[in-house]
Amino acid sequence: MGQHLNLPRFYAIIDAGMFAEEKDAALAIARFTEQLIAGGATLIQYRDKSKDGRQMLSQARELRRVAGGGVRLIMNDRADLCLAAGFDGVHVGQDDLSPKGARVVVGNGRIIGVSTHNAEQLATADSTDADYLAIGPVFPTSTKDRPDPVVGLEGVRRARVATRKPLVAIGGITRENCREVIEAGADCVAVVRDLFAHPRAATEDFLRILG
Repeated sequence: MGQHLNLPRFYAIIDAGMFAEEKDAALAIARFTEQLIAGGATLIQYRDKSKDGRQMLSQARELRRVAGGGVRLIMNDRADLCLAAGFDGVHVGQDDLSPKGARVVVGNGRIIGVSTHNAEQLATADSTDADYLAIGPVFPTSTKDRPDPVVGLEGVRRARVATRKPLVAIGGITRENCREVIEAGADCVAVVRDLFAHPRAATEDFLRILG
C-alpha cells in the first residue's frame, strides 16, 4: 500500500470479548457492526484475543458479509484470517507477526498497521513498509488486561514529529477528548469502549466532532 494510505479520522474497533456473554455472540457482533456502519463508520477493526481461530474466522466472515464492499475491515493479529475472511488489512502488535512477515502473508494489496507504545517501537515500525502506525495508549484504558504505560497527548505530538506515515491514536479515546488528540497530530482516532452502549449514535457523534 505504501505511505499514501488515506485514513478516515474515525477508526472503530470491535472487541469480541465484549460480546462473550451474549447467547449468540456472532449475531450480536453483526448487529453492532451494522449500527457502526449506519452511523457512518468506514474503517473497522475486528479484535478477538480468545485465540479461537474457528470462532474468529466465523465472526469475521459474518462481518465481511454485513459490511459489504463500502467499508474497510482490518483483522487484529491474524494475517492468515485476514486473507481467509476477505478483510482489507491486518493490524499487528509488538508480540505478533512482524510487518515484513505480515506483508508476505497478505501481499501488497492489503493494509498493514502496527501498534507502538514508545519512541523506540515507533522508529522501528517507521522503518518497515507498514501503511500506518498506531501510538498509545493515549489515555488510561480498560479494554486490555495489561495495558502499556500511557503516552499522553505529548506522546502523540512526539510520534507525529517522528513519522510521516499515517498516525492512529488509540487508548481511552472518547467523544470528550478525541478532538484534542487530532490537534496533537494524529490523523485518526481508534475507539473501542465509547462505542459499546450506543454504537450508531456514538459513531455519529465522533464524526461530527472530528469534522
